[in-house]
Amino acid sequence: MRTTKLRRLCSIAAMLAMAATLAAPLSGMQQANEPFVPQVGQAGKDVVWVPTPAQLVETMLDLAKVTPKDFVMDLGSGDGRNIIAAAKRGARAVGVEYNPQMVELSRKSAAEAGVTDKASFVEGDMYAADISKASVMALFLLPVNMKQLLPKFLDLTPGSRIVSNTFGMEGWTPDETVVMPNCTDWCTALLWIVPAKVEGTWRLPQGNLTLKQEYQVVSGTFGDTPISDGKLNGSEITFKAGATQYQGRVNGNTMEVAANGARWTASRVTP
Repeated sequence: MRTTKLRRLCSIAAMLAMAATLAAPLSGMQQANEPFVPQVGQAGKDVVWVPTPAQLVETMLDLAKVTPKDFVMDLGSGDGRNIIAAAKRGARAVGVEYNPQMVELSRKSAAEAGVTDKASFVEGDMYAADISKASVMALFLLPVNMKQLLPKFLDLTPGSRIVSNTFGMEGWTPDETVVMPNCTDWCTALLWIVPAKVEGTWRLPQGNLTLKQEYQVVSGTFGDTPISDGKLNGSEITFKAGATQYQGRVNGNTMEVAANGARWTASRVTP
């Protein structure tokens, strides 16, 4: 299903790019006051525009557990629907969109929805956008776009949430997937929770905890004992060493670890 949709989007992009080239001489003939109406599949700088269905927008925001405490961003925000929906939930929200006409349309829609105090839109390149303060990314991008943005996503504050319409990130398994029932097109919401960076050697009173990390999955050893079931949920880490279950919280190069009612502080000694 995803492959078919991806091919469809790529085909639309190619056709629209050719159409845009052929139609360029006519564009200047349009009346200046003619209202801009976006067309599904219209070519953009990095992606074509295909709107996320309203029901899936709400499902994505539900999956990310968006609250008024959040700062939501959308890259390639199109007509602004993700941002406006987040603002209606009380979140501060910013969309980054390359097409100036889409930016103006989004601002008009935000005003009509009464959320201009929460929702704003920036004309710019999504790859150059500063997303460092975002707690939620609400996206509808192709895998190639997601791959290019992946390093920025992994640098977000641990516990930040990324939700996507249909398309994922190569190598990074979603933490949760929701498929809407009775749906025929654009039916899947994916969630990733940005994990803390824990790879390295940590010193505890019982010995060294040496961790390897692949996104939210953790492996390694505690002393001479291999660990199992290692998992990160933002800053929270859980793993087993032998028969003992450990849980902890990571804060930079410090980790608070607990097991069997006892607690220790671990310090990272090598990255």
